[in-house]
Amino acid sequence: MRVLVCDDEQLARDRLVRLVDAIEGVEVVAEAANGREAVLAAQRVHPDVVLMDIRMPDMDGLEAAEHLSRTEQPPALIFCTAYDEHALDAFRVRALDYLLKPVSRDDLDAALTRARKMTRVQDSGDDHGDNAALRRQHISARTHRGLELVPVNDIRYFLADQKYITVRHGGGEVLIDETLKDLETEFGDLFVRVHRNALVALSFIEGMEQAPAGHHQLRLRGLEDTLVVSRRHVAGLRKVMQRL
Repeated sequence: MRVLVCDDEQLARDRLVRLVDAIEGVEVVAEAANGREAVLAAQRVHPDVVLMDIRMPDMDGLEAAEHLSRTEQPPALIFCTAYDEHALDAFRVRALDYLLKPVSRDDLDAALTRARKMTRVQDSGDDHGDNAALRRQHISARTHRGLELVPVNDIRYFLADQKYITVRHGGGEVLIDETLKDLETEFGDLFVRVHRNALVALSFIEGMEQAPAGHHQLRLRGLEDTLVVSRRHVAGLRKVMQRL
């Protein structure tokens, strides 16, 4: 069984690696210092199990777990943390087990034994809720380069087109298979609806103007193209812009 160990503390990673190495039939195939590194490493080495810390810089373990659960063959997730207050959130992202540090050999062995019986985790479901502390800091998209992680604070807008959403960001754009309604629920304090098919990042709005054709359009910082503002959203958008 192939294991990826993720913890931002080197000593904690080393200890988990030693514990795993002492268990027959299990090997550590990669290590990561935060959630982002874990997601990218998992894409390369395809682990059966990820031993994941929760509180880490750049991307925490809960967000990484959400991204991993969306891959074609998601690994089993075992959280190893010093804090017990995240247990409920861990199982919301389909964690197989939740071990408190310092992790004992017996507890780890038992968790890995359960993982052996799994070929993959249960189908994931979105459960972001309204808690800003738990929402994603990145959007994941499958492209020809594999799994790409786009920081939410780098996204200019989400644009719906039939069954996919175009995510425009500083480095270009990617397509995701989500709904605009779910994105608005999750990121409603960071993005504003300007059209039935568009959500725009508040932090990138420069201004709104009337186009020669009569409709209103929105200018975004760093973009030459503009977005159409539907008639029903003009008044609401003006109020939002007055508060910026």
